[in-house]
Amino acid sequence: MTAPPTPPEAEPDVSVDERRPQSHRVAAWTAGLLLTAVSAVLGCRIADTDGVTPVPQALAFLPWLLVPGVAALLLAALGRFRVGLVWAVAVLGGLAWFIEPYGKVSDPEGPPVAEIRVLASNVEFGHGAPGLIKSIRERKPDLVFASECDGACAAKLRAELPHSAYPYRHAVSGNGADGSLILSNLPLKPADGVRGTLGMPGATADVKGIPVRLQLAHPMPPTPGDVDLWRTELGRLRDYAAANTDQPTILAGDFNATQDHAAFRRILDTGLRDGARLAGSSRTPSWPTSLPRPFGTQIDHVLSTDDFAAHNARFLEIGNTDHRALLVDLTLHRKPE
Repeated sequence: MTAPPTPPEAEPDVSVDERRPQSHRVAAWTAGLLLTAVSAVLGCRIADTDGVTPVPQALAFLPWLLVPGVAALLLAALGRFRVGLVWAVAVLGGLAWFIEPYGKVSDPEGPPVAEIRVLASNVEFGHGAPGLIKSIRERKPDLVFASECDGACAAKLRAELPHSAYPYRHAVSGNGADGSLILSNLPLKPADGVRGTLGMPGATADVKGIPVRLQLAHPMPPTPGDVDLWRTELGRLRDYAAANTDQPTILAGDFNATQDHAAFRRILDTGLRDGARLAGSSRTPSWPTSLPRPFGTQIDHVLSTDDFAAHNARFLEIGNTDHRALLVDLTLHRKPE
């Protein structure tokens, strides 16, 4: 009697992932991790919020997220991760969309009244004072907004710059990063500055009979643990900008924020315009100077109301500071009655 044939053994159920080479699985997983991280930051940008640490810090470098985005696209292709390919293309498209400059651009109405050269510089605990003095002598700005200018820095500026050239100043004295000052060859009247952890003096300049509000910006940086304070102080600058939109205003300094931060965009939404953006330099990095251009990010700004046109924005290496100084030429226009 013949024994019945033995049925063939069933092949084990092997998932698609297990049939992939190890290198493909690693590539797909790495692509997924990169895309998750970049998507979290991009999602906050889309939602118009700065989120929590580490999102605000990453938002400062939003254009550079293209690098991990492209890496994820290549890894998804290598790992034959089809969902990842679509995901990566969507992420790269979103980043490209938000890299476009933010804010209004329009020509001022009315005849030009005066040319005002503005220099904004963070001198890092006063160490950059010699370079700032050199730049002032060479560039001859009408207004200087100097952040982190301590007592020694202020004394150096007073001693080495002729009083006849800059007879007006308004300062918040302090040590290290606390001190800041506005230096001017235009007549200044005292004005209340914006309250902050670091010095943020204010003043009113007389520009050929037109009062111009001046405010130095230097909110706390969004370091871990200080994000709420950073957001609050940017909010106070926003309130200052919105308080009197009918009066010509210049708000300049180290904002510790870029156009990719929602708290900074709130300031622009009051009607202020970024001088560097108007002059075609919206993504030129101002910090940190330890990175060569074009690396870094732009956190130093000269903002003004639509009474001003802006041109010739230049980012200057003054030395001994982690910031580049920003020099912008503004033209004040008299609005028609």
